[in-house]
Amino acid sequence: MDTIKKLFAQKLMDVKAIKLQPNEPFTWASGWKSPIYTDNRKTLGFPEVRSFVKLELCHLIQQYFPEAEAVAGVATGAIAQGALVADELGLPYVYVRPKPKDHGMGNQVEGELQKGVKVIVVEDLISTGGSSLKAVAALREYGVEVIGMVASFTYGFPVAEEAFREAGVRLITLSDYNAVLEQAAETGYIKPEEIEVLKEWRKDPANWKKDE
Repeated sequence: MDTIKKLFAQKLMDVKAIKLQPNEPFTWASGWKSPIYTDNRKTLGFPEVRSFVKLELCHLIQQYFPEAEAVAGVATGAIAQGALVADELGLPYVYVRPKPKDHGMGNQVEGELQKGVKVIVVEDLISTGGSSLKAVAALREYGVEVIGMVASFTYGFPVAEEAFREAGVRLITLSDYNAVLEQAAETGYIKPEEIEVLKEWRKDPANWKKDE
């Protein structure tokens, strides 16, 4: 497995941006019960980790999307990360709201980009992909060309992978669910028998229930 994926997975666990609790599941805003909780915004509070995310996202863009002419962050989680990346690359930057403002200019894309420029989207977390792809749709409507998306972490849900395929958006991430499980098992963060629980959850997270 990619060394960077496992290294970043460990960093996320170290700063508690990712927590694994197979025996005491979390409840997501969607109502799903989950043995994992992710809040990548915590990385902003740790300069070394924050810099790691910025530089490694830049490396992904330079490797996979060298034609990028501008950066767009997805509100709210990736606003800061997107700005840091754009600054490091010396590119124009905008961020995308979940929906247009209900006052003022009614903007959904905040900032200014020339029509037709090639934009790379920065996201912090991919779950079902719904909110991320709404941002892509807003950017396309704005009149720019979305060439792909980079993100800190993905759960790797099949529904998200299919949604990105249908939208024609290439997604590259710094780390993923498999890397977290592998690193957590190797370091003793979770027990070997808990790995199966975590794998089962991802197969059908909407209907998953912890065995008593």
